[in-house]
Amino acid sequence: MIAYFDCAAGASGDMILAALIDAGADLEFIRKQIGLIDLGRVELLVQEANKRGIRAAKLEIKAEPAESMPAQDYRTAAGLIGVAGLDPAIEVMSLAILARLCAAEARVHGVDLDKVHLHELGAVDTVVDIVGAAAAFSFLEIEAAGASAVATGSGLVSTQHGQFRAPLPAVVELLSGVPIYPTDVAEELTTPTGAAILVQCCQSFGQMPAMTLAASGCGAGSRDLQIPNVLRVLIGTQTAEPVPAAQTLQMEANIDDMNPEFYEYVIEQLFKAGAQDAWVVPAIGKRGRPASVLTVLADPSGEDAVRQVLFRETSTLGVRTARVSKWMLDRQWTDVVVSGQSIRVKIAREGDRIINVSPEYSDCAAAARRTGLPLKQIYSEALSRMK
Repeated sequence: MIAYFDCAAGASGDMILAALIDAGADLEFIRKQIGLIDLGRVELLVQEANKRGIRAAKLEIKAEPAESMPAQDYRTAAGLIGVAGLDPAIEVMSLAILARLCAAEARVHGVDLDKVHLHELGAVDTVVDIVGAAAAFSFLEIEAAGASAVATGSGLVSTQHGQFRAPLPAVVELLSGVPIYPTDVAEELTTPTGAAILVQCCQSFGQMPAMTLAASGCGAGSRDLQIPNVLRVLIGTQTAEPVPAAQTLQMEANIDDMNPEFYEYVIEQLFKAGAQDAWVVPAIGKRGRPASVLTVLADPSGEDAVRQVLFRETSTLGVRTARVSKWMLDRQWTDVVVSGQSIRVKIAREGDRIINVSPEYSDCAAAARRTGLPLKQIYSEALSRMK
């Protein structure tokens, strides 16, 4: 099964979990998995809510934290999850989400990972949202997920460190490389926990994949806004044969007078603007000058943003645009564990035939940095887990 999250009103941990429960994830199964963790007395309640005429499930967490979680820090939370005896797949996903969330908080605040405190996030609520989402993914047998561009909200948000404009720094850190937009809603729409779950579990952001729809669900946010404050999830089976992505744009610019060292930064900015892919090819330009052709693939909705980056960050005076079809193999993702680190592995299929298997580079690199092992060893061991 695959899942697609429609983040028109942003995403939070409780909205994601509520949407998955509304789509069919068994609440008792989720309660049982969360009950294995020494969090104290935790009660999950799901009620029906109405947000601007849209019915949705509303999750409420009532908790009396256990004395075993006084520090409310990353090491304590990870330790409690690691010794709880969760289903292996749920444990791996939960620890990966928690590590991604706390690593972002650590970078934002300039502290070591083990010193990240969850007091502002709400330690018990954070663990419940994360483990609950992982349990829901497992129950629904979701093998791959995607999401739309993510609405982040705008305006000032009150934090422990004072007021800060949405999106909060941790959300910005987590959603690096993901298409985002502010909306006119002067509220925080996407929380760090919601962002962490999305970026860990989703392999793509943008257009909804072709699927045979099996179920859908809506999770309600806590506030009443001028838009329906709901997160929608669609669940189904992906089309087995490669499907052309209609309306993909190919944008190109010839450049012969720019410092080539700039390309790394330019491509980084293009991905932040919503590019699906970008690359540079050497060429011979007019009057025999050495030149480069910068090519970008983008969704039509992101054409203006990508073009602005090309004009702002390069020396080009013109951009060519053409519509192309991009054929995609069916892609699935699975998690493997190497030296205690979660590594995502991408599996490409054509029908029932596996065409390619590739560990996610960023996960391998992060694991190599944390463990001190060679990157090539991490990559090789992740690949061997799939044989």
